[in-house]
Amino acid sequence: MAAPSMAAALAASLPAPQAAPTPAAPTYEAIPASMSKAIDIEAEIPLTCVQLDGIVITKILKHSREAFSTTAHGLLLGLDLDGILEVSNSFALPNHNNDDDEKATKSIARYQQSMLRSLKEVQGDDNVVGFYQATSLGAFFNQTLIDTQAIHQDRLRHGGVVIVHDISQTARGNASFRAFKLTPAFMDAYRRANFSTAGLISHRLTFASILEEIPLRVRTNALLSSYLNTLATPSTSTFSGAHPGVATTSAVPPSYSVLDIGDMGLTKNLEQVAEAIDNYRTEEGNVAYLSRQIAREKLRAETYVAKRKEENARRVAQGLNALPEEDISRLFRIPPEPSRLESMLLLGQVDAYAKSLESSAGTGLVKMYAAKASSGV
Repeated sequence: MAAPSMAAALAASLPAPQAAPTPAAPTYEAIPASMSKAIDIEAEIPLTCVQLDGIVITKILKHSREAFSTTAHGLLLGLDLDGILEVSNSFALPNHNNDDDEKATKSIARYQQSMLRSLKEVQGDDNVVGFYQATSLGAFFNQTLIDTQAIHQDRLRHGGVVIVHDISQTARGNASFRAFKLTPAFMDAYRRANFSTAGLISHRLTFASILEEIPLRVRTNALLSSYLNTLATPSTSTFSGAHPGVATTSAVPPSYSVLDIGDMGLTKNLEQVAEAIDNYRTEEGNVAYLSRQIAREKLRAETYVAKRKEENARRVAQGLNALPEEDISRLFRIPPEPSRLESMLLLGQVDAYAKSLESSAGTGLVKMYAAKASSGV
């Protein structure tokens, strides 16, 4: 009998291989009740408030002041927790006035991706939760804002929000920030592209039901708030012989711009109201012209059908075969009913300009009465 080989001897000395154990099925633990609100995976908790950090307010104000007119816009970054959308950062998007639409869109998309990538590399917030838009005299109803917000509400958690900053109010000393999102009824009509008269009636849409406002609050650092309060608090002068008028000073002098008695931009506001009304009348004229064209084509089609029925009845009475029925849609090009979305947006602009005019005129009237009473006239 031949001696066993070295390999066989080693194999015999090793323990028999054991069968691989069957991997256990993975188990998933439910999210604790204490964390179910904070970790809203399915985005089931509705938004109840939008919270802006102080740095976001500062960035929007700076961008709106440096940008031309009302072209300032950018993205908001943050996180939604327990129904509160916390906006912790933002960055401005470039504005291209001289480039064509396709080139400008691609350029903005590349810039946006580059900024988000850079923020992610430095462990910054890179979760887009909406965008901001600067406006003047409160008129922010336009097709661009609606289209952008509709895209965000389709792709972002909780739909995202749009922060509207009124630069005209800021110039008067009142920083105006408002948060909006599109209503479910409008989103349903937008997805269906159904803004005909019947569609507006079925969805109960008016210019006032396009957007819904969300409560907004500002969060500031406690140390920063203490520092600003220290600057604004009057301090007693160290000089014993100081004039009484300068005995108390503060690092931030008081501002009396809110007491200025001027036109408060009423002339420009009236011009904007008149222009918005003219634009609405022009749009209504275009809609009326298209409606007359539709009615004219429908009348031609109905007349043709009636004549064909009479001719067929006469041929049947004569014992002849009836003429075959024809497709009316191929013979008569009846245009679709025009969209009423642009009319609604223009009405929203008229309403916004009118409310701004009412606020400015009311404030100016109160100041004039106060000045008259103080002068004793």
